[in-house]
Amino acid sequence: MTALPLLCLLLFSVVDGAEYVPRLEKNLRENIMPFWLKKSIDRENGGYTINHDQQGRLKGPGVKMIVTQARTVWLFARLARAGYCRRECLEAADHGYRFLRRWMWDERNGGFYWEVDATGRQKLKPNKHLYGQSFALYALAEFAMASGRRDVRDFAIDYFRLLDARAHDAEYGGYREYFLPDWTPGDRESSSYMSGEVSGKLMNTHLHLLESLTTFYRATKLPLARERLIELINIQSNTVVRKSLGACTDKYARDWTPRIDGDNARVSYGHDLENIWLLVDACEAAGISSRPFMDLFRALFSYSLKYGYDRKEGGFYDSGRFNQPADRLTKVWWTEAEAIVSALYMYRLTGEKDYFEVFARTYDLIEKHFVDWENGEWHATILPDGTVSGDKAQPWKAGYHNGRAMIECLRLLRGQVSR
Repeated sequence: MTALPLLCLLLFSVVDGAEYVPRLEKNLRENIMPFWLKKSIDRENGGYTINHDQQGRLKGPGVKMIVTQARTVWLFARLARAGYCRRECLEAADHGYRFLRRWMWDERNGGFYWEVDATGRQKLKPNKHLYGQSFALYALAEFAMASGRRDVRDFAIDYFRLLDARAHDAEYGGYREYFLPDWTPGDRESSSYMSGEVSGKLMNTHLHLLESLTTFYRATKLPLARERLIELINIQSNTVVRKSLGACTDKYARDWTPRIDGDNARVSYGHDLENIWLLVDACEAAGISSRPFMDLFRALFSYSLKYGYDRKEGGFYDSGRFNQPADRLTKVWWTEAEAIVSALYMYRLTGEKDYFEVFARTYDLIEKHFVDWENGEWHATILPDGTVSGDKAQPWKAGYHNGRAMIECLRLLRGQVSR
């Protein structure tokens, strides 16, 4: 099908998605938001308690990791900017922001610690990884936009300049990822906190740098931020893509030599689908057309659809080896969340209803199997036999993926152009 004018596509979205709008609104307002507003805010120590079992019961104080602490600041700020419980969500975002500034910020060297204890006083993992630093920038930029606070915006700008000075790789492009507290590059004996070589680069990290720079540029219009954003668009649309495969891989040496030996010869369907819509959004923020990337978007979506989509039940599996059906057959909450956003973006771009069908079937699966209407939030994973598994809240699981998916999908279904 040939591409249709944007106005027609928006009208199609409203008509085809009308039945889904109240369902997604209910999911967001009655399932996701109450869980995090009621259960995560740590009134004693500050920040957020993110340590709840499968039924949403508190397992104890837990630790506080920069990724999910920042993601939760971002979630509350984004909800406020989207018009949901604005005052309460801004207060919740500020609550997390103050904890980041007081207890997770490295006053001597700048940047955020990876992990602290529940009080923030013990620095359990003091090194710095750009994956976590990126989410801090994402949170600061979103909170600055939602609140209109100049002090937050100014801090975000200073922080971006620090990251760029310490981590931008002028020789090979992109960003170096792992550092000791004083921003010395991590050595071979160190754990990088993420998979891959301590001196290497990840598609995953640069994917989230892309989203953070997209929001940061919207918040500040800083010329250097746009320059770096375009650099990241190039990396995510070209460097991390295996051209003969039509899919992305995750691990690279510092000079972007791909690591595709052994189990690295694997595709994460969730990351490829997420990459599509984050690239479209980044292009929109930078003021450039995403149309030259349409062949790439189609290729990435088609590969995941061919090898990773469950045509019987709907939804996408976790991952699979090159050009083979998925072999990790769990369905993970964040993969399904990114899949529905990506499918709606592709529908908006092309007008092809096959993409809307993928959205609809995947969301039906989410609503039926992932959403816990009794205890709140989404289950972490669905095993191949259909049973649910995993905690509702833990250092790698907060309300960011599914909350963001609801906000983005509702925006697209209602035909809203601006963010």
